[in-house]
Amino acid sequence: MVDTNIQEYVATGRRKTAVARVRMASGSGKITVNGRAMETYFVVEDQRSLVVQPLARTESLSKYDIRINVCGGGLIGQAGAVRHGIARALQIADPNLRPTLKSAGLLTRDSRKKERKKYGQPGARKRFQFSKR
Repeated sequence: MVDTNIQEYVATGRRKTAVARVRMASGSGKITVNGRAMETYFVVEDQRSLVVQPLARTESLSKYDIRINVCGGGLIGQAGAVRHGIARALQIADPNLRPTLKSAGLLTRDSRKKERKKYGQPGARKRFQFSKR
């Protein structure tokens, strides 16, 4: 049974080819990613610190329970997408946090992607060896 009194904030975060759908509700600070605890999904400490960066910056680590569904890309891209989604959800929950999140650069989507391979070349920028004769 779903409690309709709980306000839930929904946001989407993206990085490279990873997309994270973030659902945030007031709670004790539990974070689940794809049905697993954040510590078991993001096993590297750098990835976990990247995920909780918006919460730490706004001092709201134990204010919200967060459910995240993330797909696409690798673990680093997914961690960046989750960070972006959490920052956007925090902004929706409390618009007064926008200047703090904006000055930290957490609301900006990192638009860098892998460049496509071009025809007549072995890679995106690399050329075949030039032969003069």
